[in-house]
Amino acid sequence: MIDVLVLRGAADTVMLRAAVPDAVIHEADALHAGGAYASVSVLVLRSGIRLGVRELDWLPRLRHVVRTGSGTDNIDLLALEQRGVQLHRNAAASAPSLAEWVLTAALALSRRLLLGHNAVLRGAHTKVACLAAPLGEMRVGIWGTGPVGLATRHALAPHTGRITFARWPSNPAGLPELPAETLVKECQLHVVAVPLRPETRGIIDSEFLEQAARVRPHLVCAGRLETLDVPACLRALADGHLSGLAVDGVEHEHLPLFRSSPDPLNLLITPHIGAQRADVRRRLDQWAADLLQHLFHPPKPTTVAVGGLR
Repeated sequence: MIDVLVLRGAADTVMLRAAVPDAVIHEADALHAGGAYASVSVLVLRSGIRLGVRELDWLPRLRHVVRTGSGTDNIDLLALEQRGVQLHRNAAASAPSLAEWVLTAALALSRRLLLGHNAVLRGAHTKVACLAAPLGEMRVGIWGTGPVGLATRHALAPHTGRITFARWPSNPAGLPELPAETLVKECQLHVVAVPLRPETRGIIDSEFLEQAARVRPHLVCAGRLETLDVPACLRALADGHLSGLAVDGVEHEHLPLFRSSPDPLNLLITPHIGAQRADVRRRLDQWAADLLQHLFHPPKPTTVAVGGLR
């Protein structure tokens, strides 16, 4: 009998067992048909694991999904709602770490470090081609005003020029924003930090790249890879219409998209490590442990005496 199923890497099971010693906690690599999930009431997962109708059918007693991170594109939210399953997630814990990755990528691309590095690995010396524009003079457009977008603004502000957000109906009031078509034509550095939704899938497409070609911007994707038309971005980079490209959310299945180019590129690709920082992992592990303790042992309501009645 399993009460809590933790998919490997989603949380520290030692901490979870210490928080709820009376619960049976099991760790698995993935969900699969025929698993012993009939008694599972809490599922703990991160990105890379699909949770849809089929998987929910394997978990008939599931009541809580704990997402130790921010993205929910791997989770069928409608199916959860229809089955009365509550989703818990921590969208803010990893934002400073992702913003740090964005700053690292922006510095590396603007100094054309990746072009020089990738050329050297091919036996070429490209010092002249690595002439850089100063990051401090670049105007920045941020696409997305969630925790990562806001943390990115804070991280970049001391090192770049003016920072403006792409106008979106859900943007918080008071942020500097401009219409998307204006940012595309004016910014030298774009940071994509939108959640993956049907309306944001492929938001950076051929049309965007054509409009931006005159500026030859750097493009940094801190969100899901699917927000980019990757082949179009790589062509624009090879053609010189992009000056640099950095992508973090690369999963194993995405690797064929980045087969080696015949020429060195100012390209940074990382295997979804934006949140892979020790302090972030500790914070998320503690959050998950505290949450499970609350779910299994909710605080009892207090009775307050009023006018002699109880």
